[in-house]
Amino acid sequence: MKKYSELTTEELKKIKSELENKLKDLKALNLNLDMSRGKPCKEQLDLSMDLMSVLDKHSDLICKDGTDCRNYGQLGGIEEARELLATFMENKIENILIYGNSSLNVMYTMIMQAWVFGIMGSTPWCKLPKVKFLCPVPGYDRHFAICEEFGIKMINIPLSETGPDMDMVEKLVSEDESIKGIWCVPKYSNPDGYTYSDDTIRRFARLKPKATDFRIFWDNAYTVHHLYDEPEKRDHILEILGECEKVGNPDIVYKFASTSKICFPGSGIASMAASDNNIKDIKKHLKIQTIGYDKVNELRHVHYFKNLLGIKSHMMEHAKILRPKFELVLNTFDRELSDVDMVRWTRPHGGYFISFYAMHGTAKDIVARCKEVGVKLTDAGASYPYHKDPDDSNIRIAPTYPNIKDLEVALDVFTTCVKLSTINKMIID
Repeated sequence: MKKYSELTTEELKKIKSELENKLKDLKALNLNLDMSRGKPCKEQLDLSMDLMSVLDKHSDLICKDGTDCRNYGQLGGIEEARELLATFMENKIENILIYGNSSLNVMYTMIMQAWVFGIMGSTPWCKLPKVKFLCPVPGYDRHFAICEEFGIKMINIPLSETGPDMDMVEKLVSEDESIKGIWCVPKYSNPDGYTYSDDTIRRFARLKPKATDFRIFWDNAYTVHHLYDEPEKRDHILEILGECEKVGNPDIVYKFASTSKICFPGSGIASMAASDNNIKDIKKHLKIQTIGYDKVNELRHVHYFKNLLGIKSHMMEHAKILRPKFELVLNTFDRELSDVDMVRWTRPHGGYFISFYAMHGTAKDIVARCKEVGVKLTDAGASYPYHKDPDDSNIRIAPTYPNIKDLEVALDVFTTCVKLSTINKMIID
């Protein structure tokens, strides 16, 4: 089979006509399929229903230290929950704080505290003429939205299979005091699904930023979200806080995680790991902000999962549901787009997304065409600060929420739109 780049204009026009007719037939189906966000499907949520009834008597609500979880107290989280999350995050219990249901909310809070109060005695960011953040791209749109909300200038950092361009990161942070942080999704990154290499993590730990209040925002959202029961060795990452401690740089990182996509996204528990100095600084403000988070939910998680093995076993059940969906996407792309030699896609071993790279200048057109036919995707450009993909190429594919039948239809629409937009671009250029 000839590649698109090998075809004549007349051959491309013939294929274009066939694709336009197919798209008309698809549009007549009056589809209403949403693949815009990485949400768990109903079958995944059903896995955790026993979480709702695991506390069924008065004695279940009392912690081992005597704390009644129905009442006030335990600012940083109950001991049992901190123990569970400490093993989950590979950190010491004294360096763990438990929050509410959303790690994104915790990240927002940390930006807010830095903005209003400063970090460990530094000048509050709101009083500085400029505040900048480094943003590996493509990346998580909600990270970028936080920066945009506060007026923080974002700087794109290229991301590869081994992580961000560390030469660029090291140079920028060492020269510019206004650079206060970097967003990182180190394992199964959103949306590429890449995992940072050991070398990348060691270089992060050894950063020498000009700003003393520079922080790595380490969003380890997909730490146990494998698609296969036996993750490949490259899918294991070095523990960042320990690496920072080894080289005498413990305060440089804030590490975040949650159980949101492990059980119920609206009712999980979020956690943060940080150095002793950071924990002390954070608690100074946290004790004014709240008397304590939902300890009943914390204890519910402890009783349900029991330990790290319980979490990992639970996630194997998630993988059984998600693996066929990811494989369907990749197999469909391999079959339908093998002759479209201007496109490529990632092949993640975990996480929630597949990153599709269309022919430059066509991503917005592809997403718009899909929407016209009734398939909603994440907006083109959303994976870049200010929604500006300089190549108009990246599209985030979120296969988790639809059922297999709907996903098959959505992929038929998507691949048809990719072919049509690519041919149109080729003919015009």
